[in-house]
Amino acid sequence: MNSLLATLGGRLTERWLNLLVLPGALFLAAGAVGATLGHRRWHDVDRLRTTLDDLAARPALDRAGTAALLVALVLLAATAASLAAQFLGGAIERYWLRFGSDRLSRALTARRGRRWRELDTRFEAAVTSSGSAPEADVSGIQALAEARDRVALRAPARPTWYGDRMQAAADRVHLAYGVDLAALWPRLWLILPEPAVRQIQSAHDSFTAAARLAAWAVGYALLACWWWPAALAAVGCAAVARSRARVALDALAELIEAAVDVHGRELAERIGLTGTDSAVLDRRVGDRMSELFRKGG
Repeated sequence: MNSLLATLGGRLTERWLNLLVLPGALFLAAGAVGATLGHRRWHDVDRLRTTLDDLAARPALDRAGTAALLVALVLLAATAASLAAQFLGGAIERYWLRFGSDRLSRALTARRGRRWRELDTRFEAAVTSSGSAPEADVSGIQALAEARDRVALRAPARPTWYGDRMQAAADRVHLAYGVDLAALWPRLWLILPEPAVRQIQSAHDSFTAAARLAAWAVGYALLACWWWPAALAAVGCAAVARSRARVALDALAELIEAAVDVHGRELAERIGLTGTDSAVLDRRVGDRMSELFRKGG
């Protein structure tokens, strides 16, 4: 039991350091450097060294109690900064996945829709012309398809790619099985085997981590108001966050669809609905499941 508690304590400490202390401490260090140097002397290493020497020479720092208190305050401040980033990351995650009924969201959806239709028209024209031209540029057609899919897999219905990617998963599940994914998913989650749960949770955690990194980008962008090199960190964090978020959410949507494909019929059987002898759901059973799970809603 003692060894188990020691192992759990070590893992919790490691997680606390990696998720809270280290990112927050790095941000605090950048903030301290920015406050010391400012815009005009952003590269003045000698000024930074002098400031550190003056701080280290203060008599109060020679006392063990004062040094311990200072370390504790730094740890608390770093943890507070990381918790603020987690809170902002959650807001960013919800913002990425929003439906959006406000004017700005409708404008973004309309703009993305125009771009998607333009690329879809060009793609369809290229495919049509390829039927009459054996020497058609296959790579060009593939490039058009990839450019269209970067906007959305289907005609955009939400302001962001992230929301449209999840909407596309729901639409494809409904088209294939006639089931409402929003109503089905909480019930399906309860019967998924442990390996599937771990993979889906891992993809979701990766998406959450990307949103948290985007929150740090916001923090460094604010810090750039006092020290402009922080803008470079903000741009880097934002670029990495965007790339990781797209990869993670695409994987999450694929895993959700796969879970419905593999375990949807099992759920129907568990609640007493049986369809044909097919190994997958049929639309009649899917419609009945949706009605049952909505409970008349």
